This record gives sequence, structure tokens and C-alpha cells, in this order.
Amino acid sequence: FPTETVYGLGADALNSLAVRKIFYVKNRPLDNPLIVHISNLDQLEILSSDLSEDVCRLAEKFWPGPLTVIIRKSEKVPDEVSAGLETIAVRMPAHPVALKLIELSETPIAAPSANPAGRPSPTSGEHVKRDMMGKVDVIIDSGETLFGVESTIIDMTRNLPVLLRPGALPVEEVQRMLNKEIIIPESARGLIEASEAIAPGMKYRHYAPSKPLHVVETRDYGNLERYSLEVFKHVKGLIDKGVKVVLLSTVETTQYYRGVKTLNLGSRKNLFEVARNLYKLLREIDELDIDIAVSEGFEEKGLGLTIMNRLRKASGYNIITIN
Repeated sequence: FPTETVYGLGADALNSLAVRKIFYVKNRPLDNPLIVHISNLDQLEILSSDLSEDVCRLAEKFWPGPLTVIIRKSEKVPDEVSAGLETIAVRMPAHPVALKLIELSETPIAAPSANPAGRPSPTSGEHVKRDMMGKVDVIIDSGETLFGVESTIIDMTRNLPVLLRPGALPVEEVQRMLNKEIIIPESARGLIEASEAIAPGMKYRHYAPSKPLHVVETRDYGNLERYSLEVFKHVKGLIDKGVKVVLLSTVETTQYYRGVKTLNLGSRKNLFEVARNLYKLLREIDELDIDIAVSEGFEEKGLGLTIMNRLRKASGYNIITIN
């Protein structure tokens, strides 16, 4: 079913047998918890009896929308949903079809992205049909999603909020609203794999095309011409060895890559567009006659943090850093 972020593979969150089917269909590790989607705040009270003032403020400000909160779970939530943890991930999607589906189901719906585990998330009904046709009972096709990347996940069970996964809602907006520091661990930046999956997207390789992906990063994206020439050197070195390469580039830099096959992520001045295009292009990579894909990097501010998290994880941490 569609949400504003990516398409979800849903089941009754309070039915352990139904939830197990999600893991089976996705081939998803059982220690990777699910996000539970709700359509009203009464359902939130079913899932948790321990709602802090800050959680209520976040819900009032950002729901429906692409924010997931980690809270203490109630006894009504099956262990399968939370991977045996005492916490649960919850959000209210901002999509009329998703909200109506949950409302008509009269139950919260547990749903990861509707794709085989580890692959790029589906951002259109066509992607879901390709991945899930014949494996699920119903596919609701509502065209392309709005954001194209998953929700932002914040752990609200600690003394200070912790960003577990950057997403469609920039963490700076949450920080401004709460007026307190949000801890951003290395795992949220996509630099290391988390040892424990408290939320989806933390552990295991995610978002990955089947073709190898390199991400070329720099500490200074201010001089795009210099950076692009360094990216070109890396790509040219591969091509000179007979490797077929495609480069994920941006509007501002494509001019520096003459003779290189490129896919356009969008403009660096519009990271919403880049994030929305990302999974679509990661899927397109697998349809091309290439050996390796290379992607430019982005400054880790706003949605740039989200984009870099996804690229680093999709590459399996195959990162080339330019000083």
C-alpha cells in the first residue's frame, strides 16, 4: 500500500501470525523490528501506555507525516513486531489511501517497505508489482510516492532523543521543535552498521542495487569544480581498466563528466528532488549494461544527511574520500 514516503508491506500489527508473514515474504531477518502505522491517536494509546509530553508534542506537530517515534510498547503488541524489544516504532502516515486502509482495517498496521530485504525501497506501484506480484494478496497502486525515502526515526525513550535513521523529515526541524539536542550517532550517518537493530534501517545492508556501488565523498563540497574533477578521475580510472561505469551526478556537475554515462539525481539546490529520485535510480542501475555504479556525495545538512545515509548503506560502505 502507498504512503507518502515509500510503499509498505502491511499486516495487522496485533496479529502475530500475520506479522510473521511479512518477514517470510520479504526474507527479512527476525531481529529487524517493524514500524507500526496508525490512523488516529486512540490507536497510539493501544500500542503504548507510556507517552511522554515530548512524544505528544511531536505527534501534534508532525503527524500525519514522515516521522517515526520509538516508545515503550504495551503488552498488546506481539514480540514479532518489536523483534523482542520492549520498545515499538510508530508513525501516522500522511497519505489518504494509507490512512483509509488503517481506518477500515480497524487495527494498527505493521509495515516495512514492500521489497525484498536489502534492496531499494519501492517508490511506485510498478516497483511493488515487480517485487511482490504473486507473493501478496493485494497491491494498491497509487502512483509515485511524494518523498521517495523512508521516515525519520527518533528514539524517545532515552534522556536525550537519539536519531536512529534520518529520513524525509530533516532532523533539524525536530530539534527546533523540541528545543533540545538530538544525538546523531555514527550509525545514523551511515558510517558504521549498528550492533543492534532498535529500529528499521539500522542493521544489515539496505537499499542496495545488485551492481556494486562506489560513493565518492569530500569534506568540502564548496568547490564543486575541483570535487567533480576528482570524481571524474576515479571514474576514468575504472573506464581505462575496461570497467563499464554509470555515474549518479547532479545538474551542477554533469558538465564535468564528458564521455561518461550519467544518471541525473537532480539539483544540489533541491535535495527534496534528489532524495525523491534516489531509489528510482538505484533500481535503474540494475537494468543497465554496466559493471559498477559511482555516485557523488552530498553535504550532511538537512536532507543531505538522509541521502548520504542511504548511499553509504547501499554501497556496503564502499566509500572513496577525497581530501
